[in-house]
Amino acid sequence: MSPLAPAPLASDTIISASWVDYLIVAIYFGFVLGIGLMARRHVSDSVDFFLSGRSLPAWVTGLAFISANLGAVEIMGMSASGAEFGLPTVHYFWVGAIPAMLFLGIVMMPFYYGSEVRSVPEFMFRRFGTGAHLVNAVSFAVAQLLIAGINLYLLGSIIQALLGIDLLLAVVIAAVIVLSYITLGGLSAAIYNEVLQFFVIVAALTPLTLLGLDRVGGWQGLKDGITETAGRGDAPSAAAQLNSWPGNALTGFDSDLLSVVGIVFGLGFVLSFGYWTTNFVEVQRAMATDSISSARKTPIIGAFPKMFVPFITIIPGMIAAVLVAEIAEVKAGGSVSGGAEGSVTYNDSLIYLMRDVLPNGLLGVAIAGLLAAFMAGMAANVSAFNTVLSYDLWERYVVKDRSDGYYLRVGRWATVAAAVIAVFTAQLAASFSNIMDYLQTLFGFFNAPLFATFILGMFWKRMTPTAGWAGLVSGTLAAVFVGFLAEGTLGSLSIGVLPLSGQGAAFVAAGVAFAVDIAVSVAVSLVTEPKPAEQLVGLVYSETPKEDLVDEQEKTFPWYQRTLPLAGLAAVLTIILNLAF
Repeated sequence: MSPLAPAPLASDTIISASWVDYLIVAIYFGFVLGIGLMARRHVSDSVDFFLSGRSLPAWVTGLAFISANLGAVEIMGMSASGAEFGLPTVHYFWVGAIPAMLFLGIVMMPFYYGSEVRSVPEFMFRRFGTGAHLVNAVSFAVAQLLIAGINLYLLGSIIQALLGIDLLLAVVIAAVIVLSYITLGGLSAAIYNEVLQFFVIVAALTPLTLLGLDRVGGWQGLKDGITETAGRGDAPSAAAQLNSWPGNALTGFDSDLLSVVGIVFGLGFVLSFGYWTTNFVEVQRAMATDSISSARKTPIIGAFPKMFVPFITIIPGMIAAVLVAEIAEVKAGGSVSGGAEGSVTYNDSLIYLMRDVLPNGLLGVAIAGLLAAFMAGMAANVSAFNTVLSYDLWERYVVKDRSDGYYLRVGRWATVAAAVIAVFTAQLAASFSNIMDYLQTLFGFFNAPLFATFILGMFWKRMTPTAGWAGLVSGTLAAVFVGFLAEGTLGSLSIGVLPLSGQGAAFVAAGVAFAVDIAVSVAVSLVTEPKPAEQLVGLVYSETPKEDLVDEQEKTFPWYQRTLPLAGLAAVLTIILNLAF
């Protein structure tokens, strides 16, 4: 510690920061709140607040698209999984993200943008009517509050590690900070802060990765360290941790075939496409662009930084499992006091690595980077929640036909309510030693059935409104039922009949939800009345003029500004990364 550093604020601080580190964090927060105040000047109506007036360029929304996802779960959760499982965690990026992001940009964004909806539930209303819309809006709102709690819990854990204060108080402080700039500037404040946060996160995690690798002796030293500790306690074998395929360490399946099927179908198709193509936290960023061409390119531009994020999230987790004594002990099956909840878990991997590796100054940048990531994630959840609550629930079902200013006020109050509720849902997140287990369980419950309904309804015009809500309800209940039967998936509520646990259980639950939703939707559609074809224009692929799905001006752009060439390049790079690892 620097001789000018103050004593820690409490005896149980994990990170011993100096005055330089605190100054860097303070300067960063000054920028965050300043952006919120500047964005407030441009918020005059609900379109400005919820969709940034549809005025942002693709490069801004593309970075925001990734930054919104580069939150607490992406950083702490992926580093936790890196520490626990090793390289198979890269499947969340190269199988479980990039293909779905490219599909969203090429196929689905034209429907979202062209229909000028403000949310995914609003799209569901136009396609299926009130029943499916209400089910989707309520489930989406609940999901955002639960996921916001994850971000808030991990944000609070960083503040606790820095200040040594009680975790609940740290969570409340974190909620107030995020609430301030979202309430001020709406989506514009969130998006511009997300762009800033993206660069801060990269600047924070890159030195951590490089210094950590240097400490363990480079990539070969890391492999040797993992090989030496493999097999102790619950630690997977060295081969399972150092090779991405077949990924048994991640899925928990003994069979290589079942593991590959679980990753490709459960994660790569159902969970991935369900998240990236229907989650309005992400779609909302693309909807804020200035043209259909920019909207299509938003997730594709985001795919390029996304494919390299594992190198600054998963690798540090693997380093922590070798270099950090506390994490190594946990991986060997031991119990260590400390961490955010009183005992060290895999969720603490990054914090302890920062403690052991980073000097003062760089430590401040890293702390600011983590705070940035967690605020980005929570802000994305909250901004999506306030849109859905204000328009899809409040305006449609509670108070109709009021002024635009009224719903703008409702949106701001919804933001406050979301932050307060997230303080309580953060307590649920605290009960999971690896936060990714919790997150994938939630995605199986909420995103998998929604994707089944969405994709079937978009490409099969015979699907009926009744089938829309029946499929959603049945798929969700099926996923919850599998989670109830699996070991530990729902904590104390699980009865453990099925020999599945953790992320493998989430993959199975998602697959079951998808299959049940499709089966019920087809069966119900065959015995109920579909909408007339003229009501499906812009909502179903076969009924929508193809010129409505593209921007003719894009043909005049150079190749690197066109949707399909960019998507092709991203696909090729992703394939190369899969083969390399």
